[in-house]
Amino acid sequence: MSEIYISTDVETDGPIPGPHSMLSLGAAAYTADKRLLSTFSANLETLPGASAHPQTASWWATQPEAWAACRSDPQAPQEVMTRYAAWIEALEGKPVFVAYPAGFDFLFVYWYLIRFAGRSPFGHSALDMKTFAMAQLRADYRASTKQRMPRHWFDDLPHSHVALDDAIEQGALFCNMLKDNRQPR
Repeated sequence: MSEIYISTDVETDGPIPGPHSMLSLGAAAYTADKRLLSTFSANLETLPGASAHPQTASWWATQPEAWAACRSDPQAPQEVMTRYAAWIEALEGKPVFVAYPAGFDFLFVYWYLIRFAGRSPFGHSALDMKTFAMAQLRADYRASTKQRMPRHWFDDLPHSHVALDDAIEQGALFCNMLKDNRQPR
C-alpha cells in the first residue's frame, strides 16, 4: 500500500491546545507524484474555557481576511475531528502527516484527534518539512528556511493563512522536495 501525504495546516488562537483553540483545519492528500487526491477543510468552535493568547490575538488583528475565513461557520470540534479521521481512513494508502512546521500543527491535530475522535490515523508520527529540507540542503536546521530553498520547489500557489490554501501550497512544496530527493545524486 503506497503512502498518502496529508499536508495539514491549522490556524489557532494561541501556542498550545487546551488553554487555546484550533480555529481552522485544512488538509490536502497528495500522492508522491504530486496528484492531489482530496482535500478537507473545517472551522472549529473554540474550546470551552479557552481564550486567545494576547500575542496571537495581536497577529490576527493584522490578518482580517484570514480571520474572517477561519471564523466562518465554525463547527463542534468532535464533529470536525471525527469527520477528519474518517476522511483520512477512507483514503487508499498509508497516511503520513506532513506539515511546515510539524511540531506546531501536529501538536494541535494530534491533541484534538485523541480528545474528540478517540484515535489518530497517523499514530504518533509526523513528517516535518523543515527537517526534510535541512537534510536535502545539507544545512543547519535554522538555516533551512523557505528563503534558502530552491525556487523550483515552489509552485505558484497562495499562502494566505487560510488553512486549506496553506495545506495545498505546502503539500505541493513537499512533493517537489520529494521528487528532488529521489533523483540520483
